[in-house]
Amino acid sequence: MLEKNYTPQTVEQDLYKRWEENGWFEPDLSTEGCKKEPYAIMMPPPNVTGTLHVGHALDNTLPDMMVRRARMQGKNAMYQPGVDHASIAVHVVLDRQFKEEGTDRFKLGREEFMKRAWKWKDHSHGIITGQMRRLGISCAWQRERFTMDDGMSKAVKKVFVELYKRDLIYRGTRLVNWDPMMQTAVSDLEVVYKEVNSHLWHMKYPLSDGSGHVVVATTRPETMLGDSAVAVHPDDERYKHLVGKTIDLPLTDRKIPVIADSYVEPEFGSGVVKITPAHDVNDFEVGKRHDLPEINILTKTATINDNAPEAYRGLDRFEARNKIVEDFKGLGLLEKIEDHTHNVGHAERNDTILEPFLTQQWYIKGKPLAEKCLKAAKDGEVKFINKSDEKIYHHWLENIQDWCISRQLWWGHRIPAWHHTNGEIYVGEEAPNGEGWTQDPDILDTWFSSGLWAFAPLGWPEKTTDMEQFYPQAVIMTGRDILFFWIIRMMMMGLEFTDKVPFKIIYTHAMVLDEHGQKMSKSKGNVIDPLMMIDKYGTDALRYSLASQAAVGQDIRLGDQVVEQSRNFCTKIWNATRFAMMNGAVYDPSFKATDATHPFNKSIISQFGQVVKNVDLAMDDFRFNEVGNQLYQFTWSVYCDWYLELTKPLIYGDDEQIKAETLKTMGFILERLMRLMHPMMPFITEEIWLKLTENSRDSAGQTIMLAPWLVAKDYPKDAAAEKTFNLVADVVTAIRNARSENNVPPKSDITATVRGNDEAIKNIKDYEQFITFLTKVSGFSVHNAEISKTDVVAVAHGVEIILPLEGVVDFAAEKERIAKEIAKFEAELQKIDGMLGNKNFIARAPEAVVAEQQNRKTALIGDLEKLRSVYQSHA
Repeated sequence: MLEKNYTPQTVEQDLYKRWEENGWFEPDLSTEGCKKEPYAIMMPPPNVTGTLHVGHALDNTLPDMMVRRARMQGKNAMYQPGVDHASIAVHVVLDRQFKEEGTDRFKLGREEFMKRAWKWKDHSHGIITGQMRRLGISCAWQRERFTMDDGMSKAVKKVFVELYKRDLIYRGTRLVNWDPMMQTAVSDLEVVYKEVNSHLWHMKYPLSDGSGHVVVATTRPETMLGDSAVAVHPDDERYKHLVGKTIDLPLTDRKIPVIADSYVEPEFGSGVVKITPAHDVNDFEVGKRHDLPEINILTKTATINDNAPEAYRGLDRFEARNKIVEDFKGLGLLEKIEDHTHNVGHAERNDTILEPFLTQQWYIKGKPLAEKCLKAAKDGEVKFINKSDEKIYHHWLENIQDWCISRQLWWGHRIPAWHHTNGEIYVGEEAPNGEGWTQDPDILDTWFSSGLWAFAPLGWPEKTTDMEQFYPQAVIMTGRDILFFWIIRMMMMGLEFTDKVPFKIIYTHAMVLDEHGQKMSKSKGNVIDPLMMIDKYGTDALRYSLASQAAVGQDIRLGDQVVEQSRNFCTKIWNATRFAMMNGAVYDPSFKATDATHPFNKSIISQFGQVVKNVDLAMDDFRFNEVGNQLYQFTWSVYCDWYLELTKPLIYGDDEQIKAETLKTMGFILERLMRLMHPMMPFITEEIWLKLTENSRDSAGQTIMLAPWLVAKDYPKDAAAEKTFNLVADVVTAIRNARSENNVPPKSDITATVRGNDEAIKNIKDYEQFITFLTKVSGFSVHNAEISKTDVVAVAHGVEIILPLEGVVDFAAEKERIAKEIAKFEAELQKIDGMLGNKNFIARAPEAVVAEQQNRKTALIGDLEKLRSVYQSHA
């Protein structure tokens, strides 16, 4: 028997330990196991930077649901776990620690820094994997990988060297986004643009021939020290005569040319722009076209370097800005200053303002890899669940730029390239022989190794059983925010090195917001710790809260109220099971769906079959919100609210055969409902299932995880039984509503009469004992007289149930109630008319749905006529 209350804190960790110790999360790579249909999903590896957040909870709950179902379907299922070394993120964490210690990584040196980084990785990794277990994620822990483990490192080197040999990796000097705090290049995708209130400085540049000056406007006056030209549009009549002349660049001893380039917008500002190739992306391209010098005036820490006049050397970039503005003002060369709001690039990890910076970096050629990805999508080799992802995927790949893959950091995969003192570069998996060689100090962008995640953890480049079984994977599932960072990079690497797409389906989910729809952030104080939610409400409540809102493309709202409601659902499941078992419900493995004979038992089996079908279809389509809705509605509204209520007369009655059948049906549905719920709510379903089946399991059936998944056709459809079930439920509802709204005392027995069509009246009479049991209303003889003003009428299925309430009811209030009912029915009728009058609805909706609405309309019209008649009788 179940305990009185379900306390997840005392159940969950013991169950998880049992699952893991028995190896039930692991795939079967035996000869027999490899005959099964494989099903694999790779975990989006969380960063080793501390603790998990609710995004991670969603990231892993959804694929865990798919893997748990696949496992129950008899597939060779695997959820591959692992963690990412997260280069920049770890650097940020450690730099913060070093600052508190009064030092920095450069003072410590690379060797000592790496020791600290590995120590941090070990610490953080233990926390993360512990939290993942608390979330109930059924990963194959014995196969866990780390993006810097030996196998991954081998694969990374192999890929780099092969790409270099294929002329897809090169070293070049170009502008990058430079983080002066971290002193490294960062990806374009890791730049956060923020609106900044600043100024637009209008500065006079004198012509060398003394004939006047031009005015340029800039938001970054300090970069004028690196100007190589000023430019005008070739068709701008105002300045054609200046092209070919030179400017005396203020504050310097340099002369720079006036050039013509179509990049200039004549309508913007004065129509003259300063060109600084080493500090602006667009200027860099202009400089290439005109063979202009690239003068870098910044150090790696964003102070002014020796390429600038001595007066500015060593100044911070913003100090230099202020001094240059003052110096221009002193020379009478500052025309005006305007307030100006514009977007400024910041580092995603530390909020530093980034600089366009000219450095030598390693790059991957984007276009050749992108072409393969575009072809795979065009040929239907990969399917997008969220169609907006497909559009973004195509747009990004069609406009791809070369990928800067080098970072000036230490924690990560060091680039397998060596530089000789004679200038020669060697690229290989092992260091070259001989003296004079030094390994490149840079490391690879974290996303380079993450891009191999679909195949490197499976043993590539070796031909392994893992690769044969689990590549390509069934689906990749992660947040939409890393579509570019990760998913497309995996597509590139997978196609380049295996000639296959790495996964057959791409599914991305949206963001988890707070309960008010606000993005979570520490500054707002609205960050939700998933572990606190688990401690408070249980893992299943959190998982259900997340998954049941995971509609494709829609953000999720999360807060205490939402998770508490999900906890209440768990409580409802527990209490319903306990009630059923206390009343003798049993799980009999020999009982079949076709053994049921009573309409209520046949109906619950029939309705359950439809739920099985709907849940299966929803999971196939990644509509996790619909999975949650189907489970909730059936469990709460059908099984608990009606089936357990309607069958009380059967289990408390004298017909032993029907009683036994009903108790077996209760157990039969409960056991299968636990299986259907298990992927979404693994702990409570396992706990109930173990109790429910403890007297009937064989040695092979020790966990619900391995119990067979359900097939809808095993639960025969019985429309007649469902019709009877729904009629009784609707009659009970109508009577209860009438009693409640008219304040009829609960213990008052009432003898009702009915009028309507003969079939419906017969059904009511046939199931009078159930209606009476649940409503304290009996009789139901045919009503032949006029309806009295002291009668209350309940309407259901075209039948009027007349309740004589003289002396106990406020009939003015009853008239008002009927008016409200009429208004409600009229509103529903209007809604249905709107749908049926919509040509798009008629054209696109399934025939069965259209027919259902038409039938509902007919029934509503009939019920309205009766209600209006009753309303008039009370006039």
